Amino acid sequence: MPITFLQLAERIINEEGRPLSAGEIWQIAQEKGYDRELATQGKTPQATLGARLYVEVRDNPRGTFVAVGARPKRFITRALHETLGNDFDDIQLAPEPKKLGYSEKDLHPFLVYYSFYYLKAYLKTIRHHTSRKSEFGEWVHPDIVGCYFPFDDWEDETVELSSMMGDTAVRLFSFELKRDLSFANLRESFFQAVSNSSWAHEGYLVAASIDSDEDFRAELGRLSESFGIGVIELDLSDPDASSIIFPARSKESVDWEMVNKLGRMNADFREFLKRIKTDIKSREVRKEFYDPVPAREELVREAGQG
Repeated sequence: MPITFLQLAERIINEEGRPLSAGEIWQIAQEKGYDRELATQGKTPQATLGARLYVEVRDNPRGTFVAVGARPKRFITRALHETLGNDFDDIQLAPEPKKLGYSEKDLHPFLVYYSFYYLKAYLKTIRHHTSRKSEFGEWVHPDIVGCYFPFDDWEDETVELSSMMGDTAVRLFSFELKRDLSFANLRESFFQAVSNSSWAHEGYLVAASIDSDEDFRAELGRLSESFGIGVIELDLSDPDASSIIFPARSKESVDWEMVNKLGRMNADFREFLKRIKTDIKSREVRKEFYDPVPAREELVREAGQG
């Protein structure tokens, strides 16, 4: 009979007889083959497991599980906790915060590079100061926007037919960029991304330093799953190792009212819309009108100098 993530965690904790982090539980589940008994795993099963445990402990203080320690937080069944007591020597303290030697602006070319080669999207930086002052707001403007054109992937006949049927397969992206993500700025950063990306097919929160704490990753995964915002982690030492750690929920349609509002408010966004219109009509993407895609060697060299 298929089991749930919480049933999986309870079984492994009782068998191991000690508190375990979500990552440890998932590793043991794979070693023992218990992961194959899950009713469903999803795309990021370890993050889902952590999120389920985190929410269970928060919402059911008298439930099956008890959270112990600081970071990474570990979980133990209530019955086992009462038997063993509170002395868990293996609980680790939070690491020292990292000192970041780069600015948010320095991350733009890394995102442009990753999006061009791995999302096949052309990006455009949105300068907030080009907005009408009366309507300026950081919770309205995305940092960077992008567009995927099907011209390189589709035959001309397919493009023509899809256009005639009102479906050009063009996809619009929105990106909120942060230097780092941790519990200290998670809520503000995430919901800023939600607000700024509501109009697009796909919205992403992007950072170069994302806290590896399992509690944090679990909460980040829970928010991503709940609101459909993807998370991209940039790798400054190896741009090709940048990755989507939580996928965005792709929407079928665009919020055109919001697109129109952004176009009215911001000159950069308005030019972005005009450029897309021209490129669709000509079926040729003019790369020079989007943010330049840097060479990998250039990115690595600049990161090393930083």
